[in-house]
Amino acid sequence: MSVWTIVVAAGRGDRFGGDKQVADLSGRPVLARSVSTAAEVSDGVVVVAAPDRRAAVADLLVGIEGVVEVVAGGSTRASSVRAGLAAVPDEATVVLVHDGARPLASVDLFRRVASGVGEGVDAVVPGVAVSDSLRAVTGGALDREEVIAVQTPQAFSAWALRDAHRLGGEASDDASLVEAAGGTVAVVEGEATNAKITVPLDLVVAELSLGSVRPDHGGGMVVGG
Repeated sequence: MSVWTIVVAAGRGDRFGGDKQVADLSGRPVLARSVSTAAEVSDGVVVVAAPDRRAAVADLLVGIEGVVEVVAGGSTRASSVRAGLAAVPDEATVVLVHDGARPLASVDLFRRVASGVGEGVDAVVPGVAVSDSLRAVTGGALDREEVIAVQTPQAFSAWALRDAHRLGGEASDDASLVEAAGGTVAVVEGEATNAKITVPLDLVVAELSLGSVRPDHGGGMVVGG
């Protein structure tokens, strides 16, 4: 089994207020943490960056073994994944897609989703239970026992992912595209700490998860150090 990973890092970071991929997380950039973990379980990693950030991202990842190429992303998530997929060799049998802004996904999670592909399953995604009460925007309560929050990395049979993207559709994640193309999707248990860095507070929570937030002498909190 040849496993390749596409790490998507082409977003503008508007809600974060800047480039969250280069934000410091306990002494390492967010993206470097995501890519390093992906590289541990992959034969090669393709990183998708904003076109004007390719060189900066490549510099950021110097020293991480397994990064094969940094490619320019598109205007949507799906187009960015397609750009990354074009750089994945034909001999790859399993392709993982991971958000660069999820720096705390564990090596174990990468391995579990990758190993679940096959035997009639085209895609494997991690999911976690939803603890909040839910309502539809059009009105009415939703049963939270019937939904999960989906994370990355998501793993795919390479041919199923390529076939789904040949249709040129758009979706919030690749499992939805594969399912829309007739593929089968299985769910494994995700990780509560595998949160996406979207706003600055998420970075503070990630620091806490790493145990790197220490109290200052004034009774507040100092991140890092």
